[in-house]
Amino acid sequence: MASTIYVTSAEGGSGKSTIAVGMLEALKGTVERVGVFRPVARSQHEPDYVLELLIEHSTAGLPAGDCTGTDYAELHTAPDAAFARIVDRFGQMERSCDAVLILGSDYTDVGSPTEFATNARIAADLAAPVLLVLSGRTPAGDAPRDAAEVSAVARLAIAELHAEHADAVAIVVNRVDSSASAAIVEAVRRDTGLPTWAIPEDADLTAPLLRSVLASVGAELLFGDPALLDRPVRGTVVAAMTLENVLPRLLEGSVVVVPGDRSDVLVGTVVAHLSQTFPALAGVVLNGGFPVAPAITRVLEGLGATLPIARCETGTFDTAVRIMATRSRLAADSPQKYATALGLFERSVDAGELIRLLQLNPSTVMTPVRFEHVLVERARAQPKRIVLPESEDDRILQAAGAVLQRGIAELTILGEEHVVRARASELGLDLARAQVISPRDPVLHERFADEYFRLREHKGMTREVAAERVADVAYFGTMLVHDGLADGMVSGAAHTTAHTIRPAFEIVKTAPGFSVVSSVFLMALSDRVLVYGDCAVIPDPTSEQLADIAIASAATARQFGIEPRVAMLSYSTGESGTGSDVDKVRAATELVRSRAPELPIAGPIQYDAAADPAVGASKMPGSEVAGHATVFVFPDLNTGNNTYKAVQRSAGAVAIGPVLQGLAKPINDLSRGALVRDIVNTIAITAIQAQANS
Repeated sequence: MASTIYVTSAEGGSGKSTIAVGMLEALKGTVERVGVFRPVARSQHEPDYVLELLIEHSTAGLPAGDCTGTDYAELHTAPDAAFARIVDRFGQMERSCDAVLILGSDYTDVGSPTEFATNARIAADLAAPVLLVLSGRTPAGDAPRDAAEVSAVARLAIAELHAEHADAVAIVVNRVDSSASAAIVEAVRRDTGLPTWAIPEDADLTAPLLRSVLASVGAELLFGDPALLDRPVRGTVVAAMTLENVLPRLLEGSVVVVPGDRSDVLVGTVVAHLSQTFPALAGVVLNGGFPVAPAITRVLEGLGATLPIARCETGTFDTAVRIMATRSRLAADSPQKYATALGLFERSVDAGELIRLLQLNPSTVMTPVRFEHVLVERARAQPKRIVLPESEDDRILQAAGAVLQRGIAELTILGEEHVVRARASELGLDLARAQVISPRDPVLHERFADEYFRLREHKGMTREVAAERVADVAYFGTMLVHDGLADGMVSGAAHTTAHTIRPAFEIVKTAPGFSVVSSVFLMALSDRVLVYGDCAVIPDPTSEQLADIAIASAATARQFGIEPRVAMLSYSTGESGTGSDVDKVRAATELVRSRAPELPIAGPIQYDAAADPAVGASKMPGSEVAGHATVFVFPDLNTGNNTYKAVQRSAGAVAIGPVLQGLAKPINDLSRGALVRDIVNTIAITAIQAQANS
């Protein structure tokens, strides 16, 4: 039987989905198969956006159709049948799970005075402990509650749960005014006797995305950058007046409704958005369906504004009403909101205590999702400062937003501050906690030029060339790491591998005891994580270099919680083969044994003998490594690179890397096709490597 937690609220507008997101991630870090169940959906035919989002991030692999019980229609017309269906469908889906997050109904549009009691009864029917979510704001959402008000709601909710034979295990008060947070937690804990946490109100999380706003009025995008449609809309300004009266009313992050025949207001609004003296807007909606005159189109195109400008058919009043009624939702296409919600939960709630309250037995299986969770938790335990040189790439800024939201690392971003922060604002990202440094900073540039000249003077470097070289973002970022102004660097999303690692070779250089810089991929299979090296740097290593790679790879494995058992791979096992390639691996194996006698190692050994216990016992009986290897050292780059890609594509493994090793300080390279998730993982890896240097 799966462990369960029922997340429900006593009222609407509590932001319950934020808590569900955080709870889901906490469960994924503890057990292997985590499912999501929605007892009562709005409809069996329309999409449930929150459920779809949670299922996308779950690990049980169940379709949405298997994860719902009934809908409001059946619950109202045939309640007994609906309750029976819920229990039956839950019983079917929980067999495929180690833990199930059960998400209560959302009160939207069809809320009723008995809705909380219904959720309480379902929790009792499913024998699921309740994580009770309360709102720190009044039902209208416009006024904060004080400690006494929240505590009164908590006592009533607990009493109603008990009346339906359901039990709360903990309470989370969401959307709390920060100044009242401590008092609210103390009052609720005192009056209910339950573990209680408070999550502060976040304006961007409760704001709808511009994409949703435009959809609500059926608007068509005419001008602007489509990437900015995921910016949160913090307000609405109706610009049905002369321009001089519109300008003082513009609000930061607002959408401006402009009558489609008021070209003067449209142009003036866009110019104000571009000005440094007026708020930055989220977008403009031209209502009424009027076409934009060709001359006005030329003006807008000449301004070069990225501000989204859309057109709809409705009148001013209807347009404004529909926009203001647009709900915020943690849609699956909004990774920024997901990261924001997760970061709020992780900073505010003791997820470890919640897991202990549920008495979950942690799984020994290391899935890709669990490994990513471990990486993040390790990095968060001792945050390090990581440099990101490529601020012109939106993926880097989006990853930076997620990293800062979750407290994975402190960040220094290279670029002109006003440009970086303006683009982040356009993308709806909060980078307030990031340090932004210009690579043209005169003080640092002179300091780095002097230092780089000193380091490379013996290679014929001149002071003039040094000054030119360190203006490059990769060199400038590497100098920040070298000088101790940062702990590590991640680059490569917009540059070649050579561009990223050449400065590291020249400036940071190798760590004591290592003669070469090499790399590994962390290969997250369905049930374990393996280390593959070298798959990215050294084309044809010598025996001495292979030994270095093996020792460095074993150290990297330990850094990430993998007990190293090293397989020195070849096309033959043991003494069965001869030839220069086998001899090279045999010599490297002996070098490792002499330099690191405590390290379990086998070689030469074929891949099947290293990975499969039956084959290993047959080909190399008595070896503690054969059949149980965790670190695979390939004889050359051709073999390693092709093997990791074959395993990645054929076995569905998640390949994390390349992770550079052997450097005195951590510098890591990204694939130019890296996803935001890959960048976040690499930043976490770099932070963990930096922890080992502190």
